[in-house]
Amino acid sequence: MPELSISLWLVVAAIALLAGFVKGTVGFALPMILVSGLGSFLPPETAIAGLLLPTLATNAFQAFRDGVGAALASARRHWRFVLVVMIMIALSAQIVVALRAETLFLVIGVPVTLFAFLQLAGLRLRVSRARRWVAEVPLALVAGFTGGLSGIWGPPTVLYLTALDTPRVEQMRVQGIVYGVGAVVLTLAHIRSGLLNAETGTFSALLLAPILAGLFLGVAVQDRLDQIRFRRITLVVLAVAGLNLVRRGLFG
Repeated sequence: MPELSISLWLVVAAIALLAGFVKGTVGFALPMILVSGLGSFLPPETAIAGLLLPTLATNAFQAFRDGVGAALASARRHWRFVLVVMIMIALSAQIVVALRAETLFLVIGVPVTLFAFLQLAGLRLRVSRARRWVAEVPLALVAGFTGGLSGIWGPPTVLYLTALDTPRVEQMRVQGIVYGVGAVVLTLAHIRSGLLNAETGTFSALLLAPILAGLFLGVAVQDRLDQIRFRRITLVVLAVAGLNLVRRGLFG
């Protein structure tokens, strides 16, 4: 447990609330906001450990919000993407020492940022359902590869779903499934590594309340969005996520 003053605990709660709100609104970016925010005054290991339990809880809610049947139906529609991501995470995790993190952040961040800004500028890059494999397998390979190396597979997943022009409710559900399966793997790995223990687990559990409060506020906002606004907000958050990766690649 980090020893923090009351004012810093309030900052922790505010960051967690914001991360949950964005997650509830667009379905991703919780790790980016939480780890970047907490990492500015806490050890990175503590920030990552704090992320684990809220990630499990929020993705479970996101995946199963409309029931188990709806989640299974979405999983069947996108089973190739989910399967390839998980296989690539397992494989690429074995070569994590072979690449510098900065290089990887740039490799992910530059194309994601360009995609988001081009889409926001009015260039619509779409893939038809009949030709889903054109985007599905390559982006699943990228998402899984980067996920195993850096724990980041959100932006390629959003890019894939956005290119398919996936309906808002379906996109939120698929993101919850993909991130949720990965979060289980990540949590088990950190239990084994010792990063998630009694002390850091308590800190992670304390973050659940503000993050879930933010999540439900974000869901209320998301329910009021039509597909066009949802897509635009998603692209804005994706652009910010891409720029953050570029920043980490250039400046560490």
